[in-house]
Amino acid sequence: MTQPLPHRWRALWVTLVAGFMTLLDVSIVAVALPSMQRELGTTPAAVQWVVSGYALTFGLTLVAAGRLGDAVGRRRMFLIALAAFILCSAAAGAAPSIELLVVARLAQGIASGSLAPQNSALIQQMFTGAERARAFGFFGATVGISTAVGPVIGGLILAVASWRWIFYVNVPIGLAALILAARLLPRPARAAEGRGHLDPVGVLLLGGGVLAAMLPLVQAEDGGLRTLWWLFLVGAALLATFAWWERRAVRRGRDPLLDPRLLTGTPGYAGGIALGTMYFVGFSGIWLVLALYFQEGLGWSPLHSGLAVTPFSAGSAVAAVVAGRLVDRLGRRLTVIGLVTVVSGLVTTAFVLRYAPAWAVAPALLIGGVGSGLVISPNITMALRNVPVSMAGAAGGALQTGQRVGAAVGTALLPGLYYVVLAATRDNHLAVMVAVCAAAGAVAVSLLIAGAEWRADHRRPQGEPNPDVRAHTTHG
Repeated sequence: MTQPLPHRWRALWVTLVAGFMTLLDVSIVAVALPSMQRELGTTPAAVQWVVSGYALTFGLTLVAAGRLGDAVGRRRMFLIALAAFILCSAAAGAAPSIELLVVARLAQGIASGSLAPQNSALIQQMFTGAERARAFGFFGATVGISTAVGPVIGGLILAVASWRWIFYVNVPIGLAALILAARLLPRPARAAEGRGHLDPVGVLLLGGGVLAAMLPLVQAEDGGLRTLWWLFLVGAALLATFAWWERRAVRRGRDPLLDPRLLTGTPGYAGGIALGTMYFVGFSGIWLVLALYFQEGLGWSPLHSGLAVTPFSAGSAVAAVVAGRLVDRLGRRLTVIGLVTVVSGLVTTAFVLRYAPAWAVAPALLIGGVGSGLVISPNITMALRNVPVSMAGAAGGALQTGQRVGAAVGTALLPGLYYVVLAATRDNHLAVMVAVCAAAGAVAVSLLIAGAEWRADHRRPQGEPNPDVRAHTTHG
């Protein structure tokens, strides 16, 4: 048994700050799009790529970057990705044209997608047992808060400064995190460095499949679902070929990009990916729906709109930290409780917005937030608990890829549903009720998955590693 790393908790906080910045940049920019459009003199379709381009390259990079971290060292990948994120943030803030801004955001998304899987892998590397669950609790709180508070922070920055400071603010924070990370993150054992075959064919197949699946979704506002639907078929074919290629690599004794035995033989992993994907359909899609309702339906400012959803963020943050202490004892039961609470909170939110003053929605959002805090971090913990540390980067990247795809589906379909109902009825209150109920429906599907996983947990030994992959060493 190796000795615990002496600075592991300080190292964790550094990685969480960096992870918070990268995830925040998914949502914070949306409130600044009108300002960017006016200053840069561009079209709504062009400026939308500032958001969708980042989300696209973020999702494309996750698994390959996670596997690269497994092979060449997570500390090295983390530092390189964070440095690139800082440079791209500065470039985005200084961009004189929409074309250069979009290029900077595409590169920033690659940097963020390269950093994100190192976070979850470093937690598995630095912590074990109950400490690992607590660390994932803080990680889950970071994921939930960064998604929810983006509009609030963006509104605050726009109230006092130019939209460019939405990007510039990453530079001093990122530099401080980079210096601390270089001092605190664990160095891999020399024998562990450089191990592994990076599987370039697998990278191309998976990247092409994810790109084909996500592009119609991120282009949904420009009619992508109508004109690019055929890319879903291309994506399915590429992903099926990827699965065949990875099985072939395993049969030939080569290191695959994503070991298929993780999905077929690691308890809780495949179910955790499915649960997280469906949960993020509702969790991510609801924020844009509520922003549309508050700002376009009620005429609120971006800041007012963002503050209205802070009860969800607060509840999620507190509950995620508590969940990290409970997940070892309650296991999958905790995510079931959380999902029931989220569904209850969202359904209540929907009916309050339909039949009561908007300010009365705060308690319902708080309930939903508390439930969300009991879902995200426990699901990460339960999904990755039996994954060998040597595969932690690729496994965490695949888990987060599912979340990004779910988020893309939710942010494309739920606002679309809101507009369809609004066009048919001219009733903002009815439109938001239908869209939020649809989000609750997506969460309910994840509840069914969690229930199935809970039942499966009672039929198998706890904490038993996958026999197909137990032979892998746990280097970092």
